[in-house]
Amino acid sequence: MADFTLIQKIIVWALPVIFAITAHEVAHGWVALKLGDRTAQMMGRLTLNPLKHIDPVGTILVPGVLLVLGGFIFGWAKPVPVTFQNLRHPKSDMVWVALAGPMANLVMAVIWALVAKLGLTLLQSGVEIGAPMVYMGIAGVLINTMLMMLNLLPLPPLDGGRILVGLLPGPLSWRVSQIEPYGFFILVGLLYFGIISMVLWPLMGAFFSLLAAMFNLPPQIFSIL
Repeated sequence: MADFTLIQKIIVWALPVIFAITAHEVAHGWVALKLGDRTAQMMGRLTLNPLKHIDPVGTILVPGVLLVLGGFIFGWAKPVPVTFQNLRHPKSDMVWVALAGPMANLVMAVIWALVAKLGLTLLQSGVEIGAPMVYMGIAGVLINTMLMMLNLLPLPPLDGGRILVGLLPGPLSWRVSQIEPYGFFILVGLLYFGIISMVLWPLMGAFFSLLAAMFNLPPQIFSIL
């Protein structure tokens, strides 16, 4: 992707990033609604309209800077509000609400892999529109896989941390939940020292290999961006 212009990079990454973070947040709110909390619905956040979810820093600034610097693209949306006390079984239901976001990214990753497969098929048949479909499909797989796996880390306030709090017994659950105010700083530290990369890259590589096998894609296809 080094030969791409900035405009071409934006075209490739914009839709995958926006829909990845939008679907993630809407999934949280939708599951919360099904389990008794209407907060997101009442605030108009149960929509796939990205304008309702855009965070100026996480949706625009951070991905834009990473794109210009040539790093891995990452971002986030405004969190969908969930009032856990409104859930029918707050502690256990919190697990399902938290899990919904990463699972939405899992589904999106599979859909984008299918887009890449269709694009590759068209490209091999001489249809030029296949090329942007391949690049956009790969970008969709990359961003959704990163969001899914990063959010599943067992660190509050990430989704994995909330899942852990919901699964642990009372006193231990409360102790883990007390980490939340410091979770962001811990995450930044883990990122800075490369610890998260050491954990996530092998898992992501295994997932990419699985998708490649599922859709009969070249194993190296997810490394072209």
